[in-house]
Amino acid sequence: MLEIRPNCECCDKDLAPDSTEAMICTYECTFCVTCVNEILENVCPNCGGGFVPRPIRPKVARRSGLSISHQPASLKRVHTQCSIEELKAFAAKTKHIEPQDR
Repeated sequence: MLEIRPNCECCDKDLAPDSTEAMICTYECTFCVTCVNEILENVCPNCGGGFVPRPIRPKVARRSGLSISHQPASLKRVHTQCSIEELKAFAAKTKHIEPQDR
């Protein structure tokens, strides 16, 4: 089950569980759409994969026990250890390869 991390790992912007600005890679690395587009250029700085919009967990349990109130989002904030320059340099090496071909 997705952790639904509470922030962008790059700029630390709050990303509420229902945010449409949250993007994730296959390992759930979480970044805001602005950082994905303007800094990372759709290259995850951790795994090198691409990003997709993070799904939004339902607010209402339309099936018993399946909602954000039953499986709450993570409260643990995650931050990258890389500088903006390091993130851009990593992305520059990989961005020309389509995510499905990485």
